Amino acid sequence: MSKSGKYTAKVPNEDGYIEYSAEEDSVWHDLITRQLPMLHNRACPPWIGALDKMQLPIDHVPQLPELNKVLEPCTGWNVWPVLALIPFTEFFNLLANRKFPVATFIRSRAEFDYLQEPDIFHEVFGHTPVLTDHRFGAFIEAYGKAGLRADPKDHGMLARLFWFTVEFGLVNTKEGIRAYGSGIMSSPGELVYAIESDIPQRRPFDAIDALRTPYRIDIYQTVYFVLDSFDQLFDLAQQDLLALVAEARRLGMHAPTFPPKNEHPFVGMSGKAANSVSDDLDQLRKPRHDV
Repeated sequence: MSKSGKYTAKVPNEDGYIEYSAEEDSVWHDLITRQLPMLHNRACPPWIGALDKMQLPIDHVPQLPELNKVLEPCTGWNVWPVLALIPFTEFFNLLANRKFPVATFIRSRAEFDYLQEPDIFHEVFGHTPVLTDHRFGAFIEAYGKAGLRADPKDHGMLARLFWFTVEFGLVNTKEGIRAYGSGIMSSPGELVYAIESDIPQRRPFDAIDALRTPYRIDIYQTVYFVLDSFDQLFDLAQQDLLALVAEARRLGMHAPTFPPKNEHPFVGMSGKAANSVSDDLDQLRKPRHDV
C-alpha cells in the first residue's frame, strides 16, 4: 500500500512546508467554500467548535506545521505527511504516537466531485478538527496501540471500528442526530444523506455491534452508528479493544445490509454511480470519498 495511485505525494521541505500551485490553492478554496455552508444543522456542535479552533485557511491549501501549532497545544497530536495509502503497521504506529497521517496531494478538478483516494482536503477538513478534542484523541491513540498488538487476521475487524466511528460516525445532540465522521464531514452528498435520508439505519453505538457489521466502501453507507457523546469514545479508549475484537469474532459477522458490488444503489443521490474499488483488507485507509 506504499503508493498514491494516479497522484504523487508532495514532499515537504526541511521546514515541513509544501509548495502548492495556484491551481491547487484554487481547488482547496472551491472545496472548502462548498462544504462550509453544508455544515449547518448537520455537523455536531463539538465538531463545529473544533473547526473554528483550527482556523483553516480559505484561499490556500493549509500547511502541516501551521496545523500542528493548533493541534499540539490542545491534545499533543500532530499531522504527519504520508502517501495516500500506507500499510496497517505504519498507520497504527503513527496513531499510537499521536501522529495522524495526512496525504499531501490535492485532487484535480477532473475529480472534484469524486475521488478514490484520500487527499489533503479529506484529511485536513474531515479529520483534524476533532483531534483537538481530548476524548477523540485518546480513542484514536488507544486504537493505534491496539492495532500494533493485534494479530494481522484482526486488522480487517479493527478497520470496521475505525470506519463506523472516525470515518462515518454520528452523535446525538440536543438538536438531534449530527455528524462527526470525516468521510461524512468532507462529503456534501453523504452529509445530507447521513442526516436527512430515511434510507440508512442509524443504530445506537455499540463497539461489538460495529465490529460485527460489514460495510461497502464505494456507496453511501447503509448503517451508521450513533454515539451518545464523545465521552463514549473516551470510555472505549480505556477498554481492551482486542478483547472486544475477540468477542465480536466469537459472535460472528452480521449479514450485510447492502447489495452486491455489481449493483450501485443511491445513484440518484450522488448524481453518479459509485465506483467499485478493491476489497483488499491489507488497506485500512480505504479510497472512498465522494467529495
